Amino acid sequence: MSLIFTILNIVVLVGCMVVLGVMQARRVSFAKRVLTSLGLGVVLGLVLQLVFGRNKEVLHGTLPWFGLVGNGYVAFLRMIIIPLVMVSIVSAILKLKDAKNLGKMSLSVILVLVLTAGIAAVVGEVSALAWGLDAREITQGQAELSRALTLESKASQATTSLPSKILEFIPTNPFLDMTGARSTSTLAVVIFSAFVGLAALGIRKKYQAEAELIQKLVDAAYAVTMRLVGMIIKFTPFGVLAIMSSTLASTDYGAIINLLKFILASYTAIIVMFIIHLLILSAFNYNPWIYTKKVWPVLTFAFMSRTSMGTIPLTVEAQTKKMGISGAIANFSATFGTAIGQNGCAGIYPAMLAVMIAPSVGIDPFNVTFLLTVALVTAVSSFGVAGVGGGATFAALIVLSTLNLPVALAGILISIEPLIDMGRTALNVSDAFVAGAVTARVMGDVDMKVYNDRNIEIAESQAQ
Repeated sequence: MSLIFTILNIVVLVGCMVVLGVMQARRVSFAKRVLTSLGLGVVLGLVLQLVFGRNKEVLHGTLPWFGLVGNGYVAFLRMIIIPLVMVSIVSAILKLKDAKNLGKMSLSVILVLVLTAGIAAVVGEVSALAWGLDAREITQGQAELSRALTLESKASQATTSLPSKILEFIPTNPFLDMTGARSTSTLAVVIFSAFVGLAALGIRKKYQAEAELIQKLVDAAYAVTMRLVGMIIKFTPFGVLAIMSSTLASTDYGAIINLLKFILASYTAIIVMFIIHLLILSAFNYNPWIYTKKVWPVLTFAFMSRTSMGTIPLTVEAQTKKMGISGAIANFSATFGTAIGQNGCAGIYPAMLAVMIAPSVGIDPFNVTFLLTVALVTAVSSFGVAGVGGGATFAALIVLSTLNLPVALAGILISIEPLIDMGRTALNVSDAFVAGAVTARVMGDVDMKVYNDRNIEIAESQAQ
C-alpha cells in the first residue's frame, strides 16, 4: 500500500511539473511561473504532511524522488558556479579602463556587506529584546541536548582570528579550490580569477597579439557559460516546486509550536532588515518597488533552497540583465556575499542567540555596552561564513565563543533550524544585491535605463 501511495505522490509531482511546462511553452513570464510553482509547492507539501505525516514510510519513499528534482536543480546550479565566477570576472576585468577601479570596487562591496551585517546584528538584538526571548524558558529535548554536545566540541574549531580567516581566502592551491573543497573556495576562486584578469590586462601594451587572442578566448568562454546559465535557470520553477513541497512535507510542526516565539522574533528581524535594504537602495536613487519586482524570483529560490552559494548564478543574472549592473560588480557582490557579512546567518541569528543566552549566565541583556559589543563582534565575525546550510550555526559558534557565552544552548533550535534558515538565506542574497547596487552607484557603472525598464522580463520570456 505504501508503494502505491508513493507512486501516486510522484505522479502528482509530475502533473504539477507538466503544468509549469505548459506555462513555459505559452511564454508565461518567469516571475509568474516561479510564483505558481511556489503556490503548488505549498499546497502539495501541506497535503503530504496532513495525509501522510504519521505514515513515515510513505514520506520516506516519496521525498527522495522529490529531492531528485529539487536537489538536482541545486546541484546543476552549483555545477556552473566556478566556471561562471572565473570567466565573468576575467572578462569584466579585461573591460576595465583602469585596474585601480578593481580595488575601489572590491572595497565598496566589502564595506557594504560588513556595515549591513552590523546593522542586522542590532536589529536582531532589538527583536530578541522586544519579544522577551530567554533561553531558560525553552524546553530542551534529547535531540537538542545531543546537538548541544556536538556544538561544544566544534566551538574550538570556530574561534579563529580575523587575520586567520582572511588568510583562508588566499587560493594557495587554486585547482583545489575549483573543486569547492573548502568553505572559502568560491571566494578564493574570485581572488585567483581577479589576478588572472589583471595579468591579462597588464600584457596589452607589450604583447598585443597575445592579448587579443586572450580576449577572444575569454569572450567565447563567457558566451558559452552565460548560455549554460540561461539553460539551467529555465528550470528554476521546477526546482522551487520540489524543494517547497519537500520542506513542508517533512517539517516538524510540533517543534514549530514549541518555539513559535523565537520563529516570530526571527522573522520580525528579517522583515525589518529587508525594509532597511529598501531604504538603503532608495537613498541611492533606486526605485524599491522595481527592485523588489526584479529580484523576488531569486529571493524565492534562495528561500526554498537555503543556499546563498547555489543562488550565485541567479543573483549575477538578475543584476546584469535586469538591474543594469556591470558583470564585474555583479560577480564580486554575489560571490563576496556568500562569505562576508551575511545579514541573516552571520548578523541577525548570532546576535539574537547572544541576547537570549545572556540571562542564563547572569548578564543583563539590556546593558548597552553588552549590546554594542555583540554588534561589533558579530560584524567582524561575519567574514568567512559559508553560504550553505549550517553557515548560521558556524557564525553563532564564533560569536558566542568570542563573547564567552555557552555555545551548547544553540542546540535548542535544532528542530526549527530549516524553517528559520529559509528567511535568513533570502536576506543574505538580498544583501548581496544591495552591495552590488550601491557599489554600482559609487562606481558610476549601472545602466539606470535597464534598471527602470519594467518590460525586460516580458521580452526575455518571449525570447525563450
